[in-house]
Amino acid sequence: MTKRLVLVGGGHAHLSVLRALAKKRPAGIDVVLITPSKHQNYSGMLPGWVAGHYSQAQCRVDLDPLVRAAGVHLVLEQIVGMDAARRCVGLSNGQHLEYDLLSLDVGSETDTSWLETLGDKLLPVKPLDNFFARWPHVLAAAKASRGYRLVVVGGGAAGVEMALAVQHAFTSAGVDGHVDLVASESGLLPGHAKRVQDRVTRFARQAGLGLHFFRGVGSEEGVLLSDGRLLRADRVIAATGARAPVWLGMSRLTLDEHGCILVDKYHRSVSHPNVLAAGDVCARTDAVMSRSGVHAVRAGPILGDNLMAILNGISLQSYVPTRHSLYWLACGPRCAVASWGRWSAEGQWVWRWKDWIDRRFVRKFSETTPGEATPMLENTP
Repeated sequence: MTKRLVLVGGGHAHLSVLRALAKKRPAGIDVVLITPSKHQNYSGMLPGWVAGHYSQAQCRVDLDPLVRAAGVHLVLEQIVGMDAARRCVGLSNGQHLEYDLLSLDVGSETDTSWLETLGDKLLPVKPLDNFFARWPHVLAAAKASRGYRLVVVGGGAAGVEMALAVQHAFTSAGVDGHVDLVASESGLLPGHAKRVQDRVTRFARQAGLGLHFFRGVGSEEGVLLSDGRLLRADRVIAATGARAPVWLGMSRLTLDEHGCILVDKYHRSVSHPNVLAAGDVCARTDAVMSRSGVHAVRAGPILGDNLMAILNGISLQSYVPTRHSLYWLACGPRCAVASWGRWSAEGQWVWRWKDWIDRRFVRKFSETTPGEATPMLENTP
């Protein structure tokens, strides 16, 4: 009997799965990829795009050649629910799709629960498709205004990179405005070495960012800080903590306290072994993994191998996360800070390394070998 493998999300890990299918696809399987767009935006290049160093086309992977090479049905829809007991997922168009084997790489959402009062002023970094669509309008509005005020909320890597990128974009475009960065009392880049924090803080002050080490909540006028001050804002970009998609709460999968899918060392659901997951949507039961795209990229090939192994009835491989991840932190201009454990470095040469790695990643998944698998037309099964 033909078995159906359903891939939900075109994220970093599933790019590797598609390549694995294109190279060696097991017989007797029907593969479906559900994702809202034909293009997968690469999060690592988002700050560089905002700063004006890249075009959007340079920051994304066109999924169409990959899915055709892999012989995969492409369904351009959002997933809005799933029932692991019934082995089916629900789509935004009202259809349900059954599966024998399911792989989830849908990423996370930006947790904006304490900023919702901002209404239309709020722009979360995720989902990326929405941010890529809206940012050009924000920049255009800033260029057409006097005294434009933009606030970035979030002191982690995403918030710091975004604030520095926006500041550089404003400076390059001659915007009459000001950029504030709101972090918590923990300061910038909690979890990174002090030397890294000092380097990035220096970049932020030199760029002219307003730094605020207080918690903030949204108001109609802007962001209200825990010390009582109000940061008035025309736009607030949220680069706050990640949260799992809400629909997972009704999936019947075993989740952790944050709503993420609990998986074992093979990245199988601990409650439903026919469901695998990678990236921010999952959490390991046996290891602590940071919320970093690095793990999605590195786990991708192993996820692909394990899906093939399950279909072929052979042994699975475990993914062993590294103790430290190497971070490349873009700092607005073509300069960056590297962070790995207690080691760090900065300069234009770090940017050039980051730029080379990012471009290589996009190029790797934009090139396919002709004739690797039988092409299949898009359709909704």
